[in-house]
Amino acid sequence: MAKSKNKKVEVQGAAISIIEKEEEDYISLSDMVKNFDGGSALIEQWLRNKDTIEFLGIWERINNPDFKTPEFEGIRNEAGTNRFYLSVKKWVSATNAIGIFAKSGRYGGTYAQKDIAFEFGSWLSPEFKLYLIKEFQRLKTEEQEKLSNEWNLHRTLAKVNYRIHTDAIKEHIIPPRVTRKQQGLIYASEADLLNMAMFGMTAKTWREQNPDKDGNIRDHSTLEQLLVLANLESLNAEFIRMGLQSGERLKKLNTTAIRQMKSLASSKPVKQIQPKK
Repeated sequence: MAKSKNKKVEVQGAAISIIEKEEEDYISLSDMVKNFDGGSALIEQWLRNKDTIEFLGIWERINNPDFKTPEFEGIRNEAGTNRFYLSVKKWVSATNAIGIFAKSGRYGGTYAQKDIAFEFGSWLSPEFKLYLIKEFQRLKTEEQEKLSNEWNLHRTLAKVNYRIHTDAIKEHIIPPRVTRKQQGLIYASEADLLNMAMFGMTAKTWREQNPDKDGNIRDHSTLEQLLVLANLESLNAEFIRMGLQSGERLKKLNTTAIRQMKSLASSKPVKQIQPKK
């Protein structure tokens, strides 16, 4: 399970926690009801509603391949009767649902994936829901702008180190008399050596595996990967000046990439290159 990231938005005086789980945003229903009469009991009341059960079931069928449909049908058949009661824990346990869950600890409470949380907001108050959506969108816009700025910074750093890298290739690897096409092949070969050390594949292999994506392998890199790649370019330039052969450089660069990515606690570890026998 991915590590949760905690954020907050303020909606009509209520501070509402948002956590990231498996790359999805989950909003605290417990925080949403703080300023409403009834408090947390409103969540249980909402779960007793037959329309709520229908909505949750549809969401799970669309988003959760492990959803237990037969168990859901049993709960739906009981919903709406006077004796019907459903807690979040019972719902998750019975159906293997992923859209809503109860969490203990510092950021404890009931959390729901944003689509479900907005549906709950409609049940609480249409006005409250609109303000919640507005604040949520503002938060996501700020996050995207920050991510874009950081990505561009590291992409620029990679381009600067790329110049250092190509200068080393020109000075120590390219023979005095070669054609422009031959030079291009040498540069591409060294670029792919870095790709192998960082990504475990060449640029050509990436394009073959991702025919529907624009750009190249580096355009789809994470911030951490771009930062480490910039370091590898500078390091490889030094290895070239030291006269190390490509096989030895690849091994050293791959080892460095693995170590640096671990230091950055990346969720996408570097694949270790197996030496050819």
